[in-house]
Amino acid sequence: MQSDIEIAQQAEMRPINQIAEMIGIYEDELEYYGRYKAKVSYKVWDRVKDRPDGKLVLVTAINPTPAGEGKTTTTVGLGQAMARIGKKAIITLREPSLGPVMGIKGGAAGGGYSQVVPMEDINLHFTGDIHAITSAHNLLSAIIDNHLQQGNPLGIDPRQIVWKRIMDMNDRALRNIIVGLGGRVNGVPREDGFMITVASEVMAILCLAENLMDLKERLGKIIIGYTYDNQPVTVKQLKVEGAMAALLKDAIKPNLVQTLENTPCFIHGGPFANIAHGCNSISATKLALKLADYVITEAGFGADLGAEKFMNIKCRYGGFKPDAIVIVATVRALKYNGGVPKGNLKEKNVEALSKGIANLGKHIENMRSFGVPVVVAINHFDSDSYDEVAYIQRYCTGMGVECAISKVFEKGGEGGVELAQKVIEVIERIPSQFRMLYDNDLPIKEKISTIVTKIYGGKDVVYSSSAERAIKRLEELGYHRLPICMAKTQYSLSDDPSLLGRPEGFTVTVKEVRVSAGAGFIVVLTGDIMTMPGLPKQPSAEKIDIDASGRITGLF
Repeated sequence: MQSDIEIAQQAEMRPINQIAEMIGIYEDELEYYGRYKAKVSYKVWDRVKDRPDGKLVLVTAINPTPAGEGKTTTTVGLGQAMARIGKKAIITLREPSLGPVMGIKGGAAGGGYSQVVPMEDINLHFTGDIHAITSAHNLLSAIIDNHLQQGNPLGIDPRQIVWKRIMDMNDRALRNIIVGLGGRVNGVPREDGFMITVASEVMAILCLAENLMDLKERLGKIIIGYTYDNQPVTVKQLKVEGAMAALLKDAIKPNLVQTLENTPCFIHGGPFANIAHGCNSISATKLALKLADYVITEAGFGADLGAEKFMNIKCRYGGFKPDAIVIVATVRALKYNGGVPKGNLKEKNVEALSKGIANLGKHIENMRSFGVPVVVAINHFDSDSYDEVAYIQRYCTGMGVECAISKVFEKGGEGGVELAQKVIEVIERIPSQFRMLYDNDLPIKEKISTIVTKIYGGKDVVYSSSAERAIKRLEELGYHRLPICMAKTQYSLSDDPSLLGRPEGFTVTVKEVRVSAGAGFIVVLTGDIMTMPGLPKQPSAEKIDIDASGRITGLF
């Protein structure tokens, strides 16, 4: 089989105005970025906002493994399958970050015959949204240091500045730096550091904002640090929210592209799911629901991270009520959770599968706890044996959930027809009774405990002394009513990446707690979570090349 990029480069794409026409967007409502990409203007929402919503389907997965699960591929394939059976479907995804693209993961636009295109553009600079976010974020960083240099009238304590700089690349050397060196003319020396752009609060704000004015208001609420007497300092006090919003005026508009089978897709926003809330923008999802019968979206990493935050953060602010949840699982990944080394995953091993399948079971229980019907998608690989697939099917039947074999990587939409039909049947048969996991009015620690015990399956939570102090300060400042955004490893239900399957009786350690007041959530950091990843020994960038005609190879 050809590589993803080879398949994508052979796609028969339609001009983007034709894709827009399929979902009722007029040509004068498009802002073109070449022949096959466009932003959708604000005018569309004003025209369609009073229409009834379509059905919302969330695609999530078991905990990710080195074997790969294919969540985005399944999302794209399911959208294509919906179109094949005559349903008006739109897919909504996050934008890839250059850091992972050049690092260890490679491209992030689906795979095989279930991809969004133009694949090279989407994985590289796309429409410039992430660059705009980087510029707005770093403008604020420059303003902060200039404020210190120009007399510091707000009394900002340089030791309590929490706003770091960002760039959209994995660069571990920039995690901790000193700025302001070189004498008085070059600023006030202080400790600083870099995060990756997709970990920025500006990215989270872009994805949670309803519109441009909501975006500007949220930017103004960002806390950049604290004064010498421990009072928060906001962007509004620095008078730069307007300039930041101006840099984001185009970035907030959803991007329209297509799949290999010309199914419409909005790709907009890209927050990490193990650091931020891991979902595409509210604005793109809301618009898609007004334009389609079925909207297929995804949330990053496993259901314990992306899906939990989709429910408790994105749905809370966007007013969404998902109609169905698809959990992607693979035979290989479940065997890995059962103790099989990565190099032996192609070998038949029903015994290991029977141990690792508890991971899937926990995610099914978790998603059902939100009152939403669940369908399991078995992402099929050639190495899967009949007995292994049959074991998963029997397990799902025993849990009372529908399950379908998905071959969308190999066959595109055709390979997802069974899955699409099961999703539609479940939506029509079982009405969603969506509910949040917790009430915002609960104390911070109680919300954290609810997530740890009910979603992760843990026994207890312990807090570092700095986390205890931070929670006390947030409660005193009135931020305790915000939802929780847990930052933890994606590889385990616990905060220890080595605990596979369905660990029980573990304790989660909270190392740090901070508020993202503009985004509207409290970030709770557990384990060793890096907000600036590093490159691996052999980064994907070493495989990427371009020839004299401009043809890119090795992207994925």
